[in-house]
Amino acid sequence: MNRSRARRRRSTRARRSVPRWSGRPFGQRSATGDVVLFVDTFDRYFEPENARAAVRVLTAAGYTPILPPMRGRPLCCGRTYVSSGMLDQAKAEMQRTLDVLLPYAARGVPIVGLEPSCLLTFRDEFQALLGDITKPIADASLLLEEFLAREARAGRLRLPLRALPYRRALVHGHCHQKAFGAFPAVIEVLKLIPELDVEVVDSSCCGMAGTFGYEESHIDVSLKMAERSLLPAVRAAGSDTVIVADGTSCRHQIDDAVKRNAVHVVRLLEASLLAG
Repeated sequence: MNRSRARRRRSTRARRSVPRWSGRPFGQRSATGDVVLFVDTFDRYFEPENARAAVRVLTAAGYTPILPPMRGRPLCCGRTYVSSGMLDQAKAEMQRTLDVLLPYAARGVPIVGLEPSCLLTFRDEFQALLGDITKPIADASLLLEEFLAREARAGRLRLPLRALPYRRALVHGHCHQKAFGAFPAVIEVLKLIPELDVEVVDSSCCGMAGTFGYEESHIDVSLKMAERSLLPAVRAAGSDTVIVADGTSCRHQIDDAVKRNAVHVVRLLEASLLAG
């Protein structure tokens, strides 16, 4: 490796931190309940506090989360294989997950998830790669905010939320949330928290796009995309503002570029449960 390339790689590492494995990965299991909680790889191993918060929020709202058996190892949507063009491996992961989740979906049990790019794979790539047998899963799959917003609109949601120390939430929408029309539910659910002003960042992609923003040849483009509107809005946010982003890579981009912690909606709901 020549010196200039070595310097570029050191510079890339300085601008990109590597996601850290949690010392306490999420490992709960429960075969009975009334809503399936699909815990993706990112929230299981890197940010298990999100999965634990989801269990607390669903339980506080009167639901009993089903945490399906792992079948030897945790279930996976196959998204990372799809994005790398490894379709045979993606289909194998999808089939494993299909075998576990299909019986729940066939009974009309909602399947709720946290990471947009993972959960929404059930509504898109699953059918493209495995066929129409996956339709019950597509019909049953909802992001957590979609599920809670649906229950609230139907008058079934009983979630005892209290005001937070924050008075404003600045929200960045994940690309998959926007593409599937799931982002309005994020705003609906945040507005359930008393005395919280909700403002949406008028942004497109955060620039990470999975592994794209980690690659040496793309890091500058990745950061330029984020600088168009997202990062300036985050920098301008005061200490009374909490930054909200559901995508794990979106949160990582914000933390790397601005050194500002962003949280998943479910963490804010959990904090609101405990407030007061």
